[in-house]
Amino acid sequence: MPLIPEEPQIHESVPGPRATPAAGRTAPTPRPVPGPGPRPVPRRPGSPGPNRGSAATPSAPSQRTTGDAAKLGPPAAAAKLAPPAASATSTGPQIQLIPASPEGALDAADEAVDLLLDSGRAPGDILVLTTGEQHPWAAHELSFGDASYWAQQDAGDDVFYAATAAGRATARPVVVVAVNGGADDAVARALPEATRRAGTLLIVCGDPERINALITVGV
Repeated sequence: MPLIPEEPQIHESVPGPRATPAAGRTAPTPRPVPGPGPRPVPRRPGSPGPNRGSAATPSAPSQRTTGDAAKLGPPAAAAKLAPPAASATSTGPQIQLIPASPEGALDAADEAVDLLLDSGRAPGDILVLTTGEQHPWAAHELSFGDASYWAQQDAGDDVFYAATAAGRATARPVVVVAVNGGADDAVARALPEATRRAGTLLIVCGDPERINALITVGV
C-alpha cells in the first residue's frame, strides 16, 4: 500500500501577505518611507533624518566616549552633544568634533541630529551642511524644484539639509557639518562659513586630522 506523504506544516516567522498558489509569488508591497512634508523622502538605512508626521521614535545610537573626540581649536571639542541650554562663547558658537571617515560622515551627522532632538532641541533649530554629495533628503527635495526646497527652509519648522556651497542657507542656532568629501580649499572655506551660520553650537563630523589642518587655512 503506497504511503501518503505527510502534509508539510507552514511556520510563519514574519507576518505579511501570503503568496497565492495560483499566481505564484506576489510582488512585495512598496513600503512608504517617512519624511518631512507630504511627500515620501528617502532616508539613509538605519539613520535618523527629518521625519515630520511619523509617530515612530528612532532608536538611540550608541554613545560616543569623550576619548574619541579630537580638538578643533578653541573651545575644546567633545563628542558628547551639548544640552539645549548650551550658550555660545564670546568669540562664537561652541564647537564640537565627531570623528568620522568621509564615507561615515553623513551617518555621524544623522546620529548627531538624532541626539540633539532627543536632548530637546527643536527641529527648526538645526541646519545640516554637507561638503561632498548632498544628503539624500536634500537631493530628493531638490528634485521637486528649488522653490519648494527653499520654502521648507523659510518655514523653519524642521531640520534643513543643504550643501555648504549653498549661499541661501540661513543661520540657525545649531549647525551640523558632514565633511563627506569635497576639495581641501572648498572645505577650508566651508568651515568658517558654517561657524558664522551657527548661533550657539557647531558640530563637525569628519576626519580630525584633515579638519584641524584645514580650519586654520579657511579662517
